[in-house]
Amino acid sequence: MTLVARLKVTLSDVEPQVLRRFDVPLKIKLNRLHDVIQSAMGWTDSHLYEFRAGGVGWGVPDPDGFYEGPMPASKTSLLDVLEDVGTKTIHYIYDFGDNWHHVIKVEKIDDAVPGAAYPRLVRAIGACPPEDIGGSPGYADFLDAIADPQHEAHADMLEWHGAKFDPDEADIGRILDNFERLARKWAPKPRKPKASTRRI
Repeated sequence: MTLVARLKVTLSDVEPQVLRRFDVPLKIKLNRLHDVIQSAMGWTDSHLYEFRAGGVGWGVPDPDGFYEGPMPASKTSLLDVLEDVGTKTIHYIYDFGDNWHHVIKVEKIDDAVPGAAYPRLVRAIGACPPEDIGGSPGYADFLDAIADPQHEAHADMLEWHGAKFDPDEADIGRILDNFERLARKWAPKPRKPKASTRRI
């Protein structure tokens, strides 16, 4: 039976709260977990990332090997991290400029639901901040500006963002669509029957 992990991912240092709870296969590779978190949160995957636990980092290694970077996320699974580091808490940093810090807690490990597709959304609270807003402080300033028509940056921020923004709207429909797309992309491909080489 395939085992799945229920993860609670919380974006640190932002108000209102941004939280996602979802199930993924326990043996998911970290590069795929990165894709799941991006889809769940609403990020656009336009910056580097790193998972960190027990003083170790996993991400996208420097292709030129110029610096001691993170270990490859594509070669390490969630199960590897839990077993090797012995922790139930992993940190995920996205965009080293804005430095979005997510705390991932493994809440439980269970058997997969027969016939269910993974990743599987359990709960979503709060909107993902816009990309390149300047991290937590920039996001707080952005919310202040768009909430107050008298704010000197109100019009600029609305124009910059280009759409209405509700910090309490998790956009669950978009997350479900993204998860369905990932599940289809990662579904095991049916094996093609081998062509017969026998001559008639």
